[in-house]
Amino acid sequence: MDEEREPESTKDVEVAPALIAVHPDHHSVAVAVGPDLRVFDLIAGSAASLVDDSVSGGQQQPPFHKDSIRAIRFAANGKLFVSAGDDKTVKIWSPPQSWRCIATVLSEKRVTAVAISNDGCYVCFADKFGVVWVVDLEQPLGDKKPTPLLSHYCSIITSLEFSPDGRFILSADRDFKIRVTCFPDKPLNGAHEIQSFCLGHTEFVSCLAFVPAKECPQSLLLSGSGDSTVRLWDISSGALLDTCEVANKAGLLESNGNAEELGHAVTNLCTTHDGLLVAAAIQSLQGIVLMSCNSSSQKLSVIKVVSFAGDGFVPTCLGNIPSTGKLWMVTGVSSLPGSNYPSVARVRVISGIDGDQEPVVLGDDNIPGGEKLLQTLQGTASVDDNAFLAAAEAVKTAMCNLLVKKQYPAENREYRKKTRNDRKHKG
Repeated sequence: MDEEREPESTKDVEVAPALIAVHPDHHSVAVAVGPDLRVFDLIAGSAASLVDDSVSGGQQQPPFHKDSIRAIRFAANGKLFVSAGDDKTVKIWSPPQSWRCIATVLSEKRVTAVAISNDGCYVCFADKFGVVWVVDLEQPLGDKKPTPLLSHYCSIITSLEFSPDGRFILSADRDFKIRVTCFPDKPLNGAHEIQSFCLGHTEFVSCLAFVPAKECPQSLLLSGSGDSTVRLWDISSGALLDTCEVANKAGLLESNGNAEELGHAVTNLCTTHDGLLVAAAIQSLQGIVLMSCNSSSQKLSVIKVVSFAGDGFVPTCLGNIPSTGKLWMVTGVSSLPGSNYPSVARVRVISGIDGDQEPVVLGDDNIPGGEKLLQTLQGTASVDDNAFLAAAEAVKTAMCNLLVKKQYPAENREYRKKTRNDRKHKG
């Protein structure tokens, strides 16, 4: 019926942010832009050759990803790498020498986050319907089927992390919550024991990172959110220890500003190995915010803002900070609506991030791997600064569409109720 048709709305083109991951021993750097996975071998000084002839369910699977990659990660020991995304596949790679895809796991829904257990025995991934799945890597290579581990009940999961001691798996979602679940000895039977919930954010939780301070008896967790704050938690009790209004401290908004409306969501977090320094990426900020994390007093404070003002670089993802004291960053998107560029990416490195000296943004000639690395990870096309500013806006819009719950007028709500899939009558 025409009178019951939902009013038309303009749908924004779905884009995915560029991602970056650094090998824990600094052997290689990986960047994902759209379906492309690009890896540079820092030891050999050349692009890594990826081989994907993996088998799943006894059948040869299509090589590489066919849609935007949404999550990439190295294992803690550097012997595994996982990539996953909108093509409903999770690919498990064997770095750092061969870079062969040893298994392709099929997902029922699009994948939003991945995690690898500390012992390297299990890969976990979350889908767009809020289900976390687990894969036992000790199964035969060609028969790796995922098993449900836990669920957030239709809330999109944005981040997965294992605690440093491996006892817990943490899952964050767009409904403002962080769940701390005991990781069982037999995860294929499901994870049924919840340790705590970390509640306090007022917008979607976008990212998680642990404070690896050795002197800290309990695991301290950092979380970033669409409410433009970074918060510090005790995961054993779920207690909120401190809140840092990073956008306000960085001068991006007034203390009474609405972070989500102004586009100042915290998009990524990185910590140093000693946990004393935290780097945060914020939407619309051409730079990063550096914070100190005092594990003794359990307090967060902003130290300074490292700015890239003038060149359009708004980080979409931060790489791990290895022992070299370098922070790797990438900006870019899978596709840029209304542009001649199908996908864009730019890589930057800050040196001296965890030392006594002043942090320095390295020039292209001083980045490890130099011009060869940039050509591999960024591509050969030359892109102007305006394109990267447009890319940052596209990422902001995409994140808002995905993670901010939509509010519908009354007439739209009635229409949607009538057309819900679970209300439709089978013919």
